[in-house]
Formats: sequence, structure tokens, C-alpha cells
Amino acid sequence: MLRIHFGAVDLGRIHIAPGPDPAWEALLSLHALAGHDEDVGLRSWRDRLRGELAPAARPLLRLAPPRGYSPDFLTPAQGVDSMESGIELILSTPRTQLRTDLATLGSERRLPSWAEVLANGRPEALRGLGHALRGYHEQALAPHWSRIRAAVDAERELRARAFLAGGTDRLLGSLHPTVRWEPPVLLVSYPVDSELRLEGRGLRLVPSFFCRGTPITLRDTTRSPVLVYPVARSITALEPAPVAGTDRLARLLGRTRAAALYMIADAEHTTGNEIARRLEISPASVSEHATVLRDAGLIHSLRVRNTIRHTLTPLGLGLLEGRPTVRQDACCH
Repeated sequence: MLRIHFGAVDLGRIHIAPGPDPAWEALLSLHALAGHDEDVGLRSWRDRLRGELAPAARPLLRLAPPRGYSPDFLTPAQGVDSMESGIELILSTPRTQLRTDLATLGSERRLPSWAEVLANGRPEALRGLGHALRGYHEQALAPHWSRIRAAVDAERELRARAFLAGGTDRLLGSLHPTVRWEPPVLLVSYPVDSELRLEGRGLRLVPSFFCRGTPITLRDTTRSPVLVYPVARSITALEPAPVAGTDRLARLLGRTRAAALYMIADAEHTTGNEIARRLEISPASVSEHATVLRDAGLIHSLRVRNTIRHTLTPLGLGLLEGRPTVRQDACCH
């Protein structure tokens, strides 16, 4: 059992990560990739990636084993909003922490020879780690990032509603089936007995797509407190998108519009030019279809300089997965 002790100040310093944390998703997806549990929602993703994982990324599996301790420095305590910013923080880890974290890992399992070079903060080892993390993210996570983000955004909406309906008690009390709120202590089912005293530092809640089973936190209790917990996701969340024109959405939205929605679901921040090129339609037609999808609440569109980038909303994700989804502006009790 993990016991998180709150003080009065801590209750006012709870905040939820603004989106999926790329560093945590990378670490936890490595756990899922190397693990043997029967998570049917990740089975096809795991099977494909095990056969195709780039050689440069394979050392990460030794650094982040599916059971036991993984080095805290792989998940910066302050959180990151992009893999690049996460890599920058990871590579700037003080040598003392590198040595401490890798020594802790080494006390539980035999480490490869390169781990000692990394523990000493050698520049070539750090560059290799950055290259491995960057390549892994591009191969394993980036193609699915819009779906990962949509699942996390949906969870954030649930937490917001819980807080509005019942304040901090409802927020913490409904966090996850393995979590129980007995003020002033949050009880979390955990592999080992552990105490985390917040002592005015507050708590950062991180909803995670790849977190499995029970929530997780850092072993080093002197770092900024964080609790990472699983979000609900469809068992087909990482399945390849169906071909447009062969499913129900093509009949509902039309073949081209359905194809555009699937494209936006399958790639992070899809641009209008990418949609036009792949669907062989004009940019004006893409703009028209995107306007309809946006007005229906299925996508978000953001202008970055001269480019429009589209991402899926939780409502759009629900439509693709065939499950009921409540519009953000719908009235609820």
C-alpha cells in the first residue's frame, strides 16, 4: 500500500497534467512492451513493435524493466509537454542522481556494461540515450499520439466534472478503483508499502494511457510528488484505423470525410496539406471537410504560422471507437 499524506496546504496544490506526459508514456510503454500480461488493448501494438523495434532503442528495455524499479531520472518530476523537452531534462540529470538511480537499478538486476558509462555522465553515453529515446518515441508513440492525447483529455474532463460536483473529496475519491481517499490520506494499492508525505509540496496527477493496473509514483520521495494513474481506453485503441469506405462512418459522414477523420486519429497534429496529398483532394476541399468536423466537435484545429494542424477530440475518438461520448457543452447531473 502507498499512503500519500496531505496537509491543508497540499489540498489546494493538487493539479492535473495538461496532457499526456511523453516521458512517462515512453517509460510505461516500455514496461508494456517487455511485459507478459494479457492487456488485449495493447496486444497488436506490442506484437508489431517487438518485431520491428529499431536496434538503437533496444537498450531502453534493459533500462526500464517491466517489473521492479525503473530509474527516476527517466521521468522528470516537473513533467514535460514534448519528448524533446523531456530528453533535454533527462540528459541534464546531475551525475549524482544518475549514479544513485542506476545503483538502485543494479541492486535489483544485473546491468549491461554501458550502464556504468551512463552513470558517470559520459557525453557519448548521454547522446546515445537521447538518440534511443527520440527514436523510440517516433516509432512507438508518435503514430498514435492523437489517440493517446484524446484518451487523456477525456480523463481530464472526468476529473474536472468530479471536482465541480464534489470538490477535492470527489476528485480524489473517484480517481481510480485501486485508490481510496480517507482524509487526509490517499491510499493506493501498491506492490510495496510506502509513505509519501507531501509537506506542502502538493501533488501532480498524471493520467496515463500506458499505465497498467495500479498507479505509480517516483521512488525518491524528495522529488516533486507525482501520481501517475491509468486512464480508460478502448481495447482497440491502438488498432490500425479501418480503410475508409468499408465501415459505418463512411456511410454516416461520407467516404472522404471519414477518411480525413481516420487520418487525423492516426497521426499527431495532421496538417491540411497532408490530408490533401494522401486523399488526392484540393486544399479547399480539405478546409471544407475540416470545418464540418470541427463544428461537430470531432476535431480541434490550430494554426501554427501558415499551417493548420488538426487533432482528434474525445468526442471524435468516441465516434471512431463506437462508444457513447458526452459533448463538452452537454448538460450533465
